[in-house]
Amino acid sequence: MDYRIILPEKEMPHQWYNVLPHLPEPLPPPLNPETLEPITPEQLAPIFPMSLIEQEVSPIPWIPIPEPVMDIYRLYRPTPLVRAHRLEAAIGTRAKIYYKNESVSPAGSHKPNTAIPQAYYNKMEGVRRLSTETGAGQWGTALSFACQMFGLQCTVYMVRCSYEQKPYRGILIRAYGAEVFASPSERTQFGRHMLETDPHCGGSLGVAISEAIEDAVSRRDTKYSLGSVLNHVVLHQTIMGLETRKQLEIAGENPDILIGCVGGGSNFAGLILPFVPDKLSGKSMRFVAVEPQACPTLTRGEYRYDYGDVARLTPLLKMHTLGHNFFPPPIHAGGLRYHGESPILSHLAKLGLIEARAYYQTQVFEAAKLFLQTEGFLPAPETSHAIKAAIDMARDAAPGTTIIFLYSGHGFLDLGAYDTYLRGDLKDEEYSAEAIQEALKACPNVGF
Repeated sequence: MDYRIILPEKEMPHQWYNVLPHLPEPLPPPLNPETLEPITPEQLAPIFPMSLIEQEVSPIPWIPIPEPVMDIYRLYRPTPLVRAHRLEAAIGTRAKIYYKNESVSPAGSHKPNTAIPQAYYNKMEGVRRLSTETGAGQWGTALSFACQMFGLQCTVYMVRCSYEQKPYRGILIRAYGAEVFASPSERTQFGRHMLETDPHCGGSLGVAISEAIEDAVSRRDTKYSLGSVLNHVVLHQTIMGLETRKQLEIAGENPDILIGCVGGGSNFAGLILPFVPDKLSGKSMRFVAVEPQACPTLTRGEYRYDYGDVARLTPLLKMHTLGHNFFPPPIHAGGLRYHGESPILSHLAKLGLIEARAYYQTQVFEAAKLFLQTEGFLPAPETSHAIKAAIDMARDAAPGTTIIFLYSGHGFLDLGAYDTYLRGDLKDEEYSAEAIQEALKACPNVGF
């Protein structure tokens, strides 16, 4: 009765998997918001290094992982696949629950899987400094770590409500050598505009992205780095799903259900994309994305072209969106408070290949407490959404069903949220239908 399936280091994947060539329908391209024509690589060059732009549209199914990236991956990869025997017993299921534990990375989450290559490719093209946004702080922590590994400067704009809820995230980011500012901030023109409009603005990922992009384009030595949503980001994250495939083969298991929480979509996509060809070939398999009721992008958003940020500095992306003006309630799962979903995941949802469900935060904290008291580990609030879905689906599953969820990060820097929950002061938040429709009015009208 094995608990942990440990992949030998020599078996770690040496390539990322690119799903784009295998999609049954082409992914709708990003558009220039002025011309509504597909955006060109040259138009993205002020923001991203050309190597990442090439990965964004690559027709090659397997992308080699550079050796300097592999060297840093080896600090924590391969990560374990763990059988949750005690959780199974506690809920009385005869299904098998496994979790892919990404909390063992230096930053405590899956985010370094893309932060490391992004820092590497920028370094190789002579970039000296990266600017970025972060919600709960996991991405900001990961990029700070990666920039330290490659000798880059790093500036992080952290959503203000999370900056105040999770002060130790800021300490860790600074300890890695980066600088971090609450967003909206006084450092950018857009941040100052937001504060003039509302001095108490709690911010959003859309606002923080606007500030980080403005920062990047205002300096010749700086590029922008994004922790989720875009194709090259989810490409890097596929190392998780590729490892999971090998570990399931070792265990003699075939996956029936794969689960991950979704904000922008990077951890869920990283888990499931290597299994998409299996599903397309006819294998019975479910991919379940889990989001907050306070930010129901896949379950209640519209699939349409929209901006990725509030200031409308990004290209238009075809994605499930709640509208770029969306300001979600200040739930503790700050990494899931983004208005848009990864274009790849949105496309898969449109094709009927993935399904989605949403939960209130008291429900996910209840599931997190059960996981802590059975398996012993404290999950991040974001991760707890996946745990809640795994528990619910295991209770309803037929005996022998194999369920895998992504344990995307630990909750050691989220103890303030747990304190609020344990005191009974945690409130459920829901984004109303009226507010969603109001936010969607700001989306551009693109007829295809």
